[in-house]
Amino acid sequence: SSFCLLAKAAFHSSAQVPQEVPRSGGTGTPRPEAEIHILVRLPVRKDQVLAMASKRILKELKDLQKDPPTSCSAGPKVEMKGGFSKTPYGICGPVAEDMFHWQATIMGPPDSPYAGGVFLVTIHFPPDYPFKPPKVAFRTKVFHPNINSNGSICLDILKEQWSPALTISKVLLSICSLLTDPNPDDPLVPEIAHMYKTDRTKYEATARSWTQKYAMG
Repeated sequence: SSFCLLAKAAFHSSAQVPQEVPRSGGTGTPRPEAEIHILVRLPVRKDQVLAMASKRILKELKDLQKDPPTSCSAGPKVEMKGGFSKTPYGICGPVAEDMFHWQATIMGPPDSPYAGGVFLVTIHFPPDYPFKPPKVAFRTKVFHPNINSNGSICLDILKEQWSPALTISKVLLSICSLLTDPNPDDPLVPEIAHMYKTDRTKYEATARSWTQKYAMG
Protein backbone atom coordinates (compact mmCIF):
# COMPACT_ATOMS: atom_id res chain seq x y z
CA SER A 1 0.00 0.00 0.00
CA SER A 2 1.12 3.55 -0.54
CA PHE A 3 0.05 7.14 -0.26
CA CYS A 4 0.69 10.26 -2.31
CA LEU A 5 2.49 13.33 -1.07
CA LEU A 6 2.25 16.62 -2.95
CA ALA A 7 5.66 18.25 -2.69
CA LYS A 8 6.59 21.77 -3.64
CA ALA A 9 10.23 22.19 -4.70
CA ALA A 10 12.30 25.21 -5.67
CA PHE A 11 15.07 24.64 -8.21
CA HIS A 12 18.14 26.83 -8.69
CA SER A 13 20.78 26.67 -11.41
CA SER A 14 24.18 25.54 -10.13
CA ALA A 15 25.82 28.25 -12.25
CA GLN A 16 26.30 31.75 -10.95
CA VAL A 17 23.21 33.81 -11.75
CA PRO A 18 23.27 37.61 -11.79
CA GLN A 19 21.29 39.23 -9.03
CA GLU A 20 19.17 41.09 -11.56
CA VAL A 21 18.02 40.00 -14.98
CA PRO A 22 16.48 42.62 -17.29
CA ARG A 23 12.96 41.93 -18.46
CA SER A 24 11.48 43.05 -21.79
CA GLY A 25 10.52 46.34 -20.21
CA GLY A 26 14.18 47.07 -19.55
CA THR A 27 13.76 47.36 -15.79
CA GLY A 28 15.96 45.08 -13.72
CA THR A 29 14.04 42.92 -11.23
CA PRO A 30 15.18 39.99 -9.04
CA ARG A 31 14.96 36.68 -10.82
CA PRO A 32 12.20 34.56 -9.26
CA GLU A 33 12.76 31.01 -8.07
CA ALA A 34 11.41 28.40 -10.42
CA GLU A 35 8.63 26.45 -8.72
CA ILE A 36 7.37 23.02 -9.68
CA HIS A 37 4.84 20.72 -8.05
CA ILE A 38 5.78 17.06 -7.94
CA LEU A 39 3.49 14.17 -7.11
CA VAL A 40 5.63 11.76 -5.13
CA ARG A 41 4.46 8.22 -4.41
CA LEU A 42 5.95 6.95 -1.18
CA PRO A 43 5.51 3.57 0.53
CA VAL A 44 3.66 3.44 3.84
CA ARG A 45 6.33 3.29 6.50
CA LYS A 46 6.63 0.42 8.94
CA ASP A 47 5.80 2.64 11.90
CA GLN A 48 2.55 3.69 10.19
CA VAL A 49 1.56 0.04 9.72
CA LEU A 50 2.34 -0.65 13.38
CA ALA A 51 0.29 2.37 14.41
CA MET A 52 -2.71 1.05 12.46
CA ALA A 53 -2.34 -2.38 14.07
CA SER A 54 -1.93 -0.88 17.55
CA LYS A 55 -5.08 1.19 17.14
CA ARG A 56 -7.09 -1.88 16.13
CA ILE A 57 -5.65 -4.02 18.95
CA LEU A 58 -6.40 -1.33 21.52
CA LYS A 59 -9.99 -1.10 20.29
CA GLU A 60 -10.39 -4.87 20.62
CA LEU A 61 -8.97 -4.76 24.14
CA LYS A 62 -11.48 -2.10 25.17
CA ASP A 63 -14.32 -4.09 23.60
CA LEU A 64 -13.19 -7.23 25.45
CA GLN A 65 -13.12 -5.39 28.75
CA LYS A 66 -16.55 -3.93 28.09
CA ASP A 67 -18.17 -7.15 26.86
CA PRO A 68 -15.96 -10.21 27.57
CA PRO A 69 -16.88 -13.49 25.85
CA THR A 70 -18.34 -16.21 28.03
CA SER A 71 -15.73 -18.23 29.95
CA CYS A 72 -12.82 -16.35 28.35
CA SER A 73 -10.53 -13.48 29.22
CA ALA A 74 -7.58 -11.92 27.41
CA GLY A 75 -5.19 -8.99 27.59
CA PRO A 76 -1.64 -7.83 26.96
CA LYS A 77 1.18 -9.89 28.36
CA VAL A 78 2.70 -8.29 31.45
CA GLU A 79 6.48 -8.43 31.78
CA MET A 80 8.12 -8.18 35.18
CA LYS A 81 10.81 -5.50 35.30
CA GLY A 82 11.94 -5.72 38.93
CA GLY A 83 10.77 -3.83 41.99
CA PHE A 84 7.15 -3.81 43.11
CA SER A 85 4.09 -1.75 42.28
CA LYS A 86 0.35 -2.18 42.48
CA THR A 87 -1.32 -2.82 39.13
CA PRO A 88 -4.75 -4.06 38.02
CA TYR A 89 -3.11 -7.49 37.81
CA GLY A 90 -1.96 -7.49 41.46
CA ILE A 91 1.26 -6.59 43.25
CA CYS A 92 4.08 -6.65 40.73
CA GLY A 93 6.16 -4.45 38.54
CA PRO A 94 7.35 -2.16 37.34
CA VAL A 95 5.65 -3.80 34.41
CA ALA A 96 5.57 -3.36 30.66
CA GLU A 97 2.58 -4.27 28.53
CA ASP A 98 3.29 -5.52 25.03
CA MET A 99 0.16 -4.82 23.00
CA PHE A 100 1.22 -7.32 20.33
CA HIS A 101 1.60 -10.24 22.76
CA TRP A 102 -1.44 -11.27 24.76
CA GLN A 103 -2.30 -14.00 27.21
CA ALA A 104 -5.77 -15.50 27.37
CA THR A 105 -7.59 -17.83 29.71
CA ILE A 106 -10.25 -20.25 28.54
CA MET A 107 -12.44 -22.14 30.97
CA GLY A 108 -13.21 -25.68 29.87
CA PRO A 109 -16.80 -25.87 28.55
CA PRO A 110 -19.10 -27.56 31.11
CA ASP A 111 -20.53 -29.97 28.51
CA SER A 112 -17.12 -31.36 27.55
CA PRO A 113 -14.37 -33.55 29.04
CA TYR A 114 -12.45 -30.30 29.59
CA ALA A 115 -14.97 -29.05 32.19
CA GLY A 116 -13.34 -27.53 35.25
CA GLY A 117 -10.04 -26.91 33.50
CA VAL A 118 -8.34 -23.55 33.11
CA PHE A 119 -6.43 -23.38 29.84
CA LEU A 120 -3.79 -20.74 29.15
CA VAL A 121 -3.43 -19.47 25.60
CA THR A 122 -0.90 -17.13 23.98
CA ILE A 123 -1.85 -14.65 21.26
CA HIS A 124 0.70 -12.99 18.99
CA PHE A 125 -0.52 -10.23 16.68
CA PRO A 126 1.47 -9.71 13.46
CA PRO A 127 2.61 -6.16 12.56
CA ASP A 128 0.03 -6.01 9.76
CA TYR A 129 -2.93 -7.13 11.90
CA PRO A 130 -5.87 -7.36 11.14
CA PHE A 131 -4.95 -8.11 7.53
CA LYS A 132 -3.07 -11.19 8.71
CA PRO A 133 -4.41 -13.55 11.41
CA PRO A 134 -2.99 -13.68 14.93
CA LYS A 135 -0.93 -16.67 16.02
CA VAL A 136 -2.80 -18.43 18.80
CA ALA A 137 -1.49 -21.42 20.75
CA PHE A 138 -2.30 -23.35 23.93
CA ARG A 139 0.27 -23.21 26.72
CA THR A 140 -1.68 -25.76 28.73
CA LYS A 141 -1.45 -29.34 27.48
CA VAL A 142 -4.75 -30.58 26.08
CA PHE A 143 -5.82 -33.92 24.62
CA HIS A 144 -7.67 -32.94 21.45
CA PRO A 145 -7.60 -33.99 17.77
CA ASN A 146 -7.21 -30.38 16.59
CA ILE A 147 -4.53 -29.28 19.09
CA ASN A 148 -1.05 -30.78 19.02
CA SER A 149 1.65 -31.13 21.68
CA ASN A 150 3.11 -27.72 20.79
CA GLY A 151 -0.24 -26.06 21.43
CA SER A 152 -0.88 -25.31 17.76
CA ILE A 153 -4.56 -25.14 16.84
CA CYS A 154 -6.11 -26.39 13.62
CA LEU A 155 -8.84 -23.80 13.13
CA ASP A 156 -9.82 -22.48 9.71
CA ILE A 157 -10.32 -18.86 10.82
CA LEU A 158 -6.70 -18.78 12.00
CA LYS A 159 -5.58 -19.76 8.51
CA GLU A 160 -7.22 -19.43 5.10
CA GLN A 161 -10.63 -18.36 6.45
CA TRP A 162 -9.27 -15.39 8.36
CA SER A 163 -10.94 -12.04 7.67
CA PRO A 164 -10.10 -8.55 8.98
CA ALA A 165 -13.71 -8.42 10.17
CA LEU A 166 -12.94 -11.13 12.76
CA THR A 167 -11.79 -10.27 16.28
CA ILE A 168 -9.94 -11.98 19.11
CA SER A 169 -13.25 -12.29 20.93
CA LYS A 170 -14.66 -14.33 18.04
CA VAL A 171 -11.47 -16.40 17.87
CA LEU A 172 -11.72 -17.30 21.57
CA LEU A 173 -15.37 -18.27 21.18
CA SER A 174 -14.45 -20.46 18.20
CA ILE A 175 -11.79 -22.21 20.28
CA CYS A 176 -14.36 -22.84 23.02
CA SER A 177 -16.67 -24.35 20.40
CA LEU A 178 -13.80 -26.52 19.17
CA LEU A 179 -13.33 -27.91 22.68
CA THR A 180 -17.01 -28.82 22.77
CA ASP A 181 -17.20 -30.13 19.20
CA PRO A 182 -13.85 -31.34 17.81
CA ASN A 183 -13.38 -31.68 14.06
CA PRO A 184 -11.88 -35.16 13.54
CA ASP A 185 -12.09 -34.79 9.74
CA ASP A 186 -9.42 -32.06 9.77
CA PRO A 187 -7.13 -33.29 12.55
CA LEU A 188 -3.80 -32.02 13.72
CA VAL A 189 -3.28 -35.26 15.66
CA PRO A 190 -4.64 -38.16 13.54
CA GLU A 191 -4.29 -40.72 16.35
CA ILE A 192 -6.57 -38.75 18.65
CA ALA A 193 -9.02 -38.14 15.80
CA HIS A 194 -9.14 -41.89 15.16
CA MET A 195 -9.83 -42.54 18.86
CA TYR A 196 -12.55 -39.87 18.83
CA LYS A 197 -14.26 -41.63 15.92
CA THR A 198 -13.85 -45.23 17.02
CA ASP A 199 -13.79 -45.15 20.83
CA ARG A 200 -15.48 -42.02 22.15
CA THR A 201 -15.54 -43.32 25.72
CA LYS A 202 -11.77 -43.77 25.78
CA TYR A 203 -11.26 -40.39 24.16
CA GLU A 204 -13.37 -38.58 26.74
CA ALA A 205 -11.72 -40.44 29.64
CA THR A 206 -8.24 -39.53 28.38
CA ALA A 207 -9.20 -35.91 27.73
CA ARG A 208 -10.71 -35.68 31.23
CA SER A 209 -7.56 -37.20 32.74
CA TRP A 210 -5.33 -34.69 30.95
CA THR A 211 -7.59 -31.85 32.08
CA GLN A 212 -7.29 -32.92 35.71
CA LYS A 213 -3.52 -33.34 35.40
CA TYR A 214 -2.57 -30.22 33.45
CA ALA A 215 -5.45 -27.73 33.71
CA MET A 216 -6.49 -28.00 37.34
CA GLY A 217 -3.16 -27.53 39.08
